[in-house]
Amino acid sequence: MSAGPIDVIEPGATWRRQLGRVPGGVGFGVVIALVLGTAVVVGPWLPWLPSPIEVNPTAALESPSLAHPMGTDHLGRDLLSRFLHGGRVSLAIALGAVALGGTFGTLLGLLAGFFGGRLDVTISWLVEVLLAFPGVLLALAIITMLGAGPTNVAIAVGIAFVPSFTRVVRASVLSVRERTFVEAAAAIGNPPMVVLLAHVLPNATRSVQVIATIGMGTAILDAAALSFLGLGTQPPSPEWGAMLSSGAGMLRSGWWLTVFPGLGIFLAVLSVNLIGEGLMDRSPGR
Repeated sequence: MSAGPIDVIEPGATWRRQLGRVPGGVGFGVVIALVLGTAVVVGPWLPWLPSPIEVNPTAALESPSLAHPMGTDHLGRDLLSRFLHGGRVSLAIALGAVALGGTFGTLLGLLAGFFGGRLDVTISWLVEVLLAFPGVLLALAIITMLGAGPTNVAIAVGIAFVPSFTRVVRASVLSVRERTFVEAAAAIGNPPMVVLLAHVLPNATRSVQVIATIGMGTAILDAAALSFLGLGTQPPSPEWGAMLSSGAGMLRSGWWLTVFPGLGIFLAVLSVNLIGEGLMDRSPGR
């Protein structure tokens, strides 16, 4: 008797799956994403919000109050303002990284799966080489060559995502290209690129939305880790990972300096994981 398919369990998949199957879990994730996303996009434009880089030494390290709902940092800068501006930067980096990794990964997966041969061997070899490095370590190596900055962080994290998208799309293409409608499209004389783009692409990339959504959580964490190390947004500009780094040495005198940016990272990652796991459970074949 032949054995059934073996599920490869990625790190974090178990708890994400459990959360995603909680009744209302996906809806809860959508609500968190909407509230947090709206806050970081609209919040920085509020006219009464102080500048995130405005220094006020007389108000240094004030605990949360009505005047400063999230308190102030060691330079007297309003933490709510820095939280909202920094969140916009963090989410923009994550979106840019997923878009970059998804675009190039999907392209490579389509080419490898559809044309096969030496092209498939070359792309698969490249993917295996990249997968030999942990994602954040690969991003760290890339950003040391590119230099610090939010744009370079997005590029580095995006390149680290390329292998995951490539493998998923290639596997889908290998399945789709054997279907009758694809063979029929080729048999009536359509050029290979027309078959690939018009028939294979729409049916082979349905799973991309799932790994892109879950990948957002990983991108947020990786971007925060790189900024924590000083390789992302540079002072005085705020970013959640950089805010964690600057407040790490003042946990006793200013707990709010790390709690609020840490909470922002946690809620952002939780929301996209809930949504992604819900999409995965609703995808065909599950």
